[in-house]
Amino acid sequence: MKLDYDAKHGYLESVLEHLEMPASSQMLVFSKTSFQRSLLGPRTPRALYFNDDVYVGFVHGGPVLEIATIDSKQGTVFYTLTQEKSAKPRFKLQTDDCLQCHQSSVTRDIPGLLMRSVYPDMDGEPILPAGTFVSTDRSPLSQRWGGWYVTGASGRQHHMGNTVCEDEDHADQTDFSRGSNVTSLAKKVDTAPYLRGTSDIVALMVLEHQQNMHNLLSQAAHDVRLAVRDSRELNKALGEPIDQFSESTLHRIQSTCEPVVKGLLFSHEARLTDLVKGTSEFAREFAARGPMDGKGRSLRQFDLNRRLFKYPCSYLIYSEQFDGLPAEAKKYIYRRLWEILNGDDTTGAYAHLIDEDRAAILAILWDTKKDLPAYWKPQAADSRTKPKTQLK
Repeated sequence: MKLDYDAKHGYLESVLEHLEMPASSQMLVFSKTSFQRSLLGPRTPRALYFNDDVYVGFVHGGPVLEIATIDSKQGTVFYTLTQEKSAKPRFKLQTDDCLQCHQSSVTRDIPGLLMRSVYPDMDGEPILPAGTFVSTDRSPLSQRWGGWYVTGASGRQHHMGNTVCEDEDHADQTDFSRGSNVTSLAKKVDTAPYLRGTSDIVALMVLEHQQNMHNLLSQAAHDVRLAVRDSRELNKALGEPIDQFSESTLHRIQSTCEPVVKGLLFSHEARLTDLVKGTSEFAREFAARGPMDGKGRSLRQFDLNRRLFKYPCSYLIYSEQFDGLPAEAKKYIYRRLWEILNGDDTTGAYAHLIDEDRAAILAILWDTKKDLPAYWKPQAADSRTKPKTQLK
């Protein structure tokens, strides 16, 4: 592809265009939590953009664009693109700088994504003695977006965005309520150097869910490949059938795939108590991407009153990363989804799914997900002979 360069944003706009990444996904983070940290602060935030598979970071005046991609085999892979005009601009694979933060116990010790909420001082430096929060869709809003700008309404639900901590010794006592329900950043930062004047609250909430799901899928792919490899080597040594799985192997597959099932179905998602509303076209553009079932329903449709999505099943079930999971992982996940959505498992982790949710998700997936097993057929769902979660 040919990348176009402009003096204001370098290759940013061209990269977003080629990746079909909406500028409305823009979020601004001012905490010094990037390897370009010396250029960051409340007056000079870093802009982040994303679609289902790629993340792009832009620092005004920074030497590089930061890119994270989700590879169906390798998980998260990091690149940079020099922000100097070149006849042949190239993406450079990063295996050092990015992994200093993006491979740790937080990312389950494999390369992954990380979204943090911090107590930022006046310069955007995290006040680490006060603690930090890792943000997912399970996080209460009161712990989200410290060190981020946030535009949008959240009603009586307060968050940590748009605020710096003036008293470093008592950062955790900062009044963050004043940073909520901000619809314009004009009084806080000059947004002219960026593509938008917004840091949309809905985009932030989608990002929290998405990056965590990417990590869960990467972990499952990694662990299941190892479990299958170990099992085959052991079977070969013992003279057993090569694809026969022991109880130990089945347990390894279950232990890494069950968190994926919980993530897909928004288990323990933080409940909303007031309507959330963004300040850009992000929500409309995101929802319009579908796919839609025969009744016009989609897993991308928002709720934003009680929870993030109207139908609590992740749209990342359509992603290349999900489709690229090892066969043994997909087999487990599909059977567990079918059991839960048919009401065979209504335990605590899935008690939030009412009958209408389960039925709608089943129907949407049957209409829109083309590689479902045969037992997902509507007539199979009416049968009392239901398959059990088993890989043997």
